[in-house]
Amino acid sequence: MADSLAQAFASNAVLFPHMLELISDRILMSHLTEENFNTASFLDQRMFTPQLKRNLLEWSDVENIPLPSAPTPYYIFHIGHVGSTLISRLLGEWSNILALREPLILRNLAEIWQTLDAPHSRWSPEQYAARRDLITRWLSRSFHDEQRPMVKASSFVSPLAPQLIKSDTKALFLKTNLESYMLTILAGEASMHETMAMAPARLERLTATLNEPPARLWELTPAQRVAMSWLCEMVTLHRAEKTAPTGSVKWQDFDRFLAMPNAQLTEIAEFFDLSVEQPLVSALLQGPIMRSYSKAPEHGYSADLRRDVQNEAKMRHGGELKTAMKWVEKLANRHSAIADICNFNP
Repeated sequence: MADSLAQAFASNAVLFPHMLELISDRILMSHLTEENFNTASFLDQRMFTPQLKRNLLEWSDVENIPLPSAPTPYYIFHIGHVGSTLISRLLGEWSNILALREPLILRNLAEIWQTLDAPHSRWSPEQYAARRDLITRWLSRSFHDEQRPMVKASSFVSPLAPQLIKSDTKALFLKTNLESYMLTILAGEASMHETMAMAPARLERLTATLNEPPARLWELTPAQRVAMSWLCEMVTLHRAEKTAPTGSVKWQDFDRFLAMPNAQLTEIAEFFDLSVEQPLVSALLQGPIMRSYSKAPEHGYSADLRRDVQNEAKMRHGGELKTAMKWVEKLANRHSAIADICNFNP
């Protein structure tokens, strides 16, 4: 690694560890400005353009670069489609927060962790632990002395939450109730496609948690697969909270946030030790962030539109919804882990 790149890597976050190149066991570094971070909806392969400057580096090039001490990132974990990008964008407006939305390198890390005990794992457990901690240090870099990164992970990364939430950090857990989640997913073709694609992996994760399969995938209707996805992600976060240091986790219901955005955003900001000034909060909630689709800000969106979309989905899928929710109720009678989250209302 050239001295100039090493110096840049140590000085701020401009050299971003974008992804792991698993076959060659190297790291893809992208050159990102602070504005790039602020505007990006996802720090994944969707950012790759011919204009984005990148370097493919060996681990040996970067693992021994001395870095200044910095607090570990704050985190946002979520069950999917519950406003995590919106809240990340709002919190990213605080000058001392650098918002990192869905860094691909954490998804790479989660993929490796899933195979860690298998013979075909690319890394040994010891190598995984060392590189995980190193990646966390890399994600702790910022552009200013008072700035702290806040990582909004993808739901695929939630199983790593117990490993990432330490005593010196905090994490927001975003959720919504089963019915609201199902209506949101059932309402959209893209969200349904994503949920169906992730259903096998989620069922595998849920089976591991329950020590038995709650169902066979081919037996589940599309609506039941959506309900199973909610179960998987809620159980994952609920278990993560139990191992997290006291006071390090705050649960936030997205529907409650939309009903009382001023009070809820203030609570979230205070949880992360951010200075809360009501003029800033009011300006953010009346500004464009709340009126646009956070994953694609060029499109309009609002709480009222979300409510209308959910109501339409309820009319179209009411029967499927009821059947799936009854299926969950039966599972709750068999599994305490599911009963716990069905009765969970933080």
